[in-house]
Amino acid sequence: MGKTVNVKGVKFGGKNPLAMIAGPCVIESREGCMAIADKLVKLSKKQNIPFVFKASYDKANRTSINSYRGPGIEAGLEILAEIKEKYNVPVLTDVHSVEEIKIAAKVVDIIQLPAFMIRQTDFVVAAGESGAVVNVKKAQFAAPWDMANVVKKIESTGNTKIMLTERGASFGYNTLVADMRSLIIMGEMGYPVIFDATHSVQSPGGQGDTSGGDGRFAPYLAKAAAAVGVDGMFIETHPNPAEALSDGPNMIPTKDLSKLWKKLDAIDQIK
Repeated sequence: MGKTVNVKGVKFGGKNPLAMIAGPCVIESREGCMAIADKLVKLSKKQNIPFVFKASYDKANRTSINSYRGPGIEAGLEILAEIKEKYNVPVLTDVHSVEEIKIAAKVVDIIQLPAFMIRQTDFVVAAGESGAVVNVKKAQFAAPWDMANVVKKIESTGNTKIMLTERGASFGYNTLVADMRSLIIMGEMGYPVIFDATHSVQSPGGQGDTSGGDGRFAPYLAKAAAAVGVDGMFIETHPNPAEALSDGPNMIPTKDLSKLWKKLDAIDQIK
C-alpha cells in the first residue's frame, strides 16, 4: 500500500514482499534479547524475510505501578545498538517523550509512537524532526481516518518516512477488535501499512493489574491482514510467552514463527 519506505535496505510498501517487525515486547535481559534476535535473524535469512528487530527499553504505559518496565533508555539502547551492529539489521523501539526521541534516534532506525501518545502534537512533531523513520501506532480510541491529522503533523517537518500501524480498536471494556477496513483506509493516505497481530488480541487491563490477551488468535488475524495486502507484520514473540515479563498472553511463541510466515508469505504473493 502506498509509497515505499526504505529502512536500511528493508523495504516497506509498493510491490515489495511482506516485511516482518518482530522481537520481544520489552528487553528483559541482554542475554535473553540477544538470543531472540539471533533466532529471528536466522529465520529471516533462511526464509528470505525482510526483517526489522523490535524491543522496548521502557514500557511506560504499563497497567500497574508494579509492572516490569525494562532496563531503561541507556542500558536498553546499548543492547539495541549491539544487536544492530552484530546482526546488521534495522532496529525499532518506542519512545515516550520529546527528550527520549532525540536520544533514541541516534541509535534506532525506526521511532515508534505508542498508540496513547499520537494526539500529543509536540511529541509527534519531534518524532518527525528526528529524521528517523516514524511508525505510528493507531490509538485504540482513534478511527482510521483520524490518522490523516497525525500524518500531516509529521509531514509538516519535511519527514515523509512514515508507516501506519493498526493494533485494534476499543470494543467495550478491556476488549479490542481488529477492523480490517482500517488497513485499506489508512493505505489510502499513501504510506505503508503495518498490522500488529499480537497487540490486536490484547485485553488491556483485562487481568486487573496486568493486561491479558489470547495469542492463539494472533496468527488468524495476521493471515487476514496479509490477505488485505498490508506491507508489514508486527509480531511480538518470546521463547516462552507464559514467562514473559510483559504482554505474554498475546505473544506468538518464537518456535511457531517459521510455519506461520510460510503461510503469510504465500498469501502475500497473491495479493
